[in-house]
Amino acid sequence: MRPILLQGHERSLTQIKYNRDGDLLFSCSKDHVINVWYTHNGERLGTYDGHNGTVWTVDVDSESMYMVSGSADNQLRLWNVATGKCLYTWEFPTAVKRVAFSEDDKQVVCITEQRMGFQCTIRVFNINRTGDGTKQSKEPAHMFSPVGSKATVCAFTSQPGIIFTGHESGKVALFNYKTGEEVDSNERAHGDVVTDLQMSPDKTYCITSSKDKSARIHDTKTLDVIKTFTTETPLNSAAIAPNKPYVLLGGGQEAMSVTTTSLRQGKFETRFWHKVFEEEVGRVKGHFGPINTIAVHPKGISYASGGEDGFVRVHHFDESYFKTQPYGDLQIED
Repeated sequence: MRPILLQGHERSLTQIKYNRDGDLLFSCSKDHVINVWYTHNGERLGTYDGHNGTVWTVDVDSESMYMVSGSADNQLRLWNVATGKCLYTWEFPTAVKRVAFSEDDKQVVCITEQRMGFQCTIRVFNINRTGDGTKQSKEPAHMFSPVGSKATVCAFTSQPGIIFTGHESGKVALFNYKTGEEVDSNERAHGDVVTDLQMSPDKTYCITSSKDKSARIHDTKTLDVIKTFTTETPLNSAAIAPNKPYVLLGGGQEAMSVTTTSLRQGKFETRFWHKVFEEEVGRVKGHFGPINTIAVHPKGISYASGGEDGFVRVHHFDESYFKTQPYGDLQIED
């Protein structure tokens, strides 16, 4: 499985995202730039310039028409994917840490940072998809501040009007974004800050990773923890592999504390765990620093990881991956 090395960033990666078709990969980093790449050969298609701070987060709609990005320059931007043009900019008092499109592409949720006396706030914007996309409403359709621990990650669920959030204290919660009411929460989902949240294709369950060295699969309706994957290194990202019973975990010690330990303990590998048996089944080495973000191709034919070293590595799975029998001789019917 020879990786394709994507060299388009000068600083560490913050998030990478495949589009729904899987032919494009979006990457953003601390160097203020968002890149888009062809996934089959790693060729850079273009760059989205405009942010003046670390770009923390990106998401792309299901038609690959619009992209949203959130940055440390306190802006949420809407982009035309094909032309690279910024269509609209929303300004906030603090940095935007997470953005996500709704299933129907008509709404975007974003989390702004708790800083300088401002509360951590979750806003939901209606996206006007008519015309050229430049006529957007400046005000959010819904807006609220979660009480207690600040939210770090969020995503729309399959239930209308409900978003799933992960928090700094390690809790996960469901919020009704129209009223701002906390519908349900699991205070002890994790023991430390929730670093990533990725939904299953049908949104019935999701996976979260945390600095508490574990990743967990949650039911998105009841918040029950279904599976737990415990490692010996803080995790920054977790992803679900479609069509195969695997989850991919990535992390590593903070760059600051790595120098005090031996190289082996840095553990900068993408780790494959069996989703059902909760056992580690493989590792892929390659990054020279903690892995900050992982994404899996929507069809499950490849995955990409972005690291503190500024590289994105795209791995196309080889034949043996598809031929393995993860349940032994047992055949699972879809």
